[in-house]
Amino acid sequence: MVIVRDIDIYSLCEHHLVPFCGKVSIGYIPNQRVLGLSKLARLAEMFSRRLQLQERLTKQIAIALDEILHPQGVAVLIEA
Repeated sequence: MVIVRDIDIYSLCEHHLVPFCGKVSIGYIPNQRVLGLSKLARLAEMFSRRLQLQERLTKQIAIALDEILHPQGVAVLIEA
């Protein structure tokens, strides 16, 4: 299992245009391909730069990781 914890994110709430910040933890069970740890942080940062809802941000990160790597399992946790 590959886990990266405490990735800092900063974004704006889509509804209120109020900034929120927090930490993301991403984990996955590799199938055949393994992604570098810095790429997981880049993925979280890429999605957090948009206007976001926390729930959608979690889902977008998980779906992107699943489409790229086709792992056995993916978990994303956001604390903001």
